[in-house]
Amino acid sequence: MLTGNTLVFDIETVPDTQSGSTIYNLANLSEKDVVKAMRAKRIEKTGYTDFIAPHLHKIVAISVALQSKSDFRIWSIGTEESDEKELLIRFFEGLEKYEPTIVSWNGMAFDLPVIHYRSLFHGVVAPHYWDVGHIKKDYRFNNYISRFHWRHIDLMDALAAFQNRAWAPLDEIASMLGLPGKSGMSGSDVWDAYQNRDLRGIRNYCECDVMNTYLIYLRFEQIRGNLHTDSLSRELDRVKTEINRAKTGHLRDFSEYCDSYKLG
Repeated sequence: MLTGNTLVFDIETVPDTQSGSTIYNLANLSEKDVVKAMRAKRIEKTGYTDFIAPHLHKIVAISVALQSKSDFRIWSIGTEESDEKELLIRFFEGLEKYEPTIVSWNGMAFDLPVIHYRSLFHGVVAPHYWDVGHIKKDYRFNNYISRFHWRHIDLMDALAAFQNRAWAPLDEIASMLGLPGKSGMSGSDVWDAYQNRDLRGIRNYCECDVMNTYLIYLRFEQIRGNLHTDSLSRELDRVKTEINRAKTGHLRDFSEYCDSYKLG
């Protein structure tokens, strides 16, 4: 069975046009043209992708799922009106309060670097998160920062045996396992949704990614021998209870998955 607290998280981002304009001397361009220029600069640098580097992203949503000994909850931090600094402060406050194992998909290569850079930008203080043994001695051997420690489990990295060439997209693994996968939006749609002020849609999309990640995590714990049939069934029931409690339509398909997996 699972022990302790587990926090699955995901972030949604848009290009940081303020920094992009400064770095690339684009002060006379519109925000839309700044983004086009930033993407062009990225292709010029990498030769193969226009996906902007982590230090030039701005966080617009952080969604989490918290599993404890007796409960399961999923939500997006703050409100649609919360600014980026508030989202970061609340995220780190949750880590300090619950001291969880954190779980992500590609968190080590993207989510956490973005969180680090944006914390640097806003001056967000989080000594508990950054501790590698100077506050709590056991964090020297198991902390949030080190790649091969287990206080942060990047499922994409761990399942690929920490081999970058074996990394797989979340939506493909979710589909492979019969999960709903992406729901109504993809990462490439977030910028347009943000321009249209659709923060609710972005937060719902982020929560779907968190739910996919959490249910993959349960199966990961199953293959590790940490979650047996009865315990797994209990955790899946908690997911269904949370979906029904929250009356969240964008997560409804996950309830069907929970039933079909238990039957299988």
